[in-house]
Amino acid sequence: MIVLVVNMHACVTYSHVGSWYVMEEPQPLPLDKIAFLFWQGHLQSFFMGILFLVAGYLAYGSLARKGTAGFARERLFRLGLPTLFFMLVIHPLIVFGINPWGSDFGNKPEAFLHFITTGRFLSASGPMWFAAALLIFSLLLAAVQRLRPRTCAASLTSPTPPGAGAVCVWGLALVAATFLVRTVAPIGQSVLNMQLCFFPQYVFAFVTGVVAARQGWFAALARSSTARRAGWLGLFLGPVALAGVLFGGGILKGAPLEAFAGGWNIRSLGLASWEQLAGLGLGLGALALSSGKLNESTPMAKWLGDRSFGVYLFHPLFLILITIFMRPLHANAFFKVSILTGTCLVVSFLFTDIARRIPGLRALV
Repeated sequence: MIVLVVNMHACVTYSHVGSWYVMEEPQPLPLDKIAFLFWQGHLQSFFMGILFLVAGYLAYGSLARKGTAGFARERLFRLGLPTLFFMLVIHPLIVFGINPWGSDFGNKPEAFLHFITTGRFLSASGPMWFAAALLIFSLLLAAVQRLRPRTCAASLTSPTPPGAGAVCVWGLALVAATFLVRTVAPIGQSVLNMQLCFFPQYVFAFVTGVVAARQGWFAALARSSTARRAGWLGLFLGPVALAGVLFGGGILKGAPLEAFAGGWNIRSLGLASWEQLAGLGLGLGALALSSGKLNESTPMAKWLGDRSFGVYLFHPLFLILITIFMRPLHANAFFKVSILTGTCLVVSFLFTDIARRIPGLRALV
């Protein structure tokens, strides 16, 4: 999932589909942009939801072991500290130090002080909005546990996972919640760098992870035929369904992407339906693939896993530096995205490995 996060930001850099620190010119040709839209749309439909699902699953066990006070302290340190580090160090370094746009900030120390004193840093979480949101979810979980101590009682032994019918109901409920939220918070609108239009999935996923841990069916769901079939459906029908939503909505006739972003209209309902149902299928398929093919602890897997959070934290810095370095390169946008993704991953993993050996940075990663 962390690899896909890096790839998503590399795609936005050249596709101009989405929002990122740097959007390189020229914009891609219309057909290339549609290709990027399909790829990025499918990633967005499930990859952050998977992270919240796994986070909820792990949070349950951590809360049960540490108690509410210990869990809250650990989450504040493990999630809050890196988020503040990004807001107060990495983001200002990108904006005022690297300054990829060549902006004139005048007196940079004064500009930085204004950035802090006006509270603008609170919206400067970059991709660490995920950690900030997860911190909020975790503290709410701890509060619920304090009010209802049985919430994190011993796990029930219930290896039978939800069936296809329950999964479908879950998906339809998610579609309805997403559509309703987007009538007031359309795609592209954010609050403190959090796009609420995507949060129904994140809330559903986190709560589902907690429930799955408590009832003991997470692994059984990943190994189930329901997950495998849903994965294949998402993989093969997802692109077809998205084409139906976009082309049926007039994307080739000049309808802007904003027309699908939200509101009481059929385009918004179509995109919300496709996004959540395709994302549900792809997410379950990813669990099935991981359970069947990747569920093996190897030295390399452990090395990568231990450094994944550090890559998530540091990759914007390196992605932007490499983007600037690649500006003289005249090549196809897809080729540039491939080079940018691979190079950024290598540099970010190696830097995180070094950071884990430095006392001040070790606490962050």
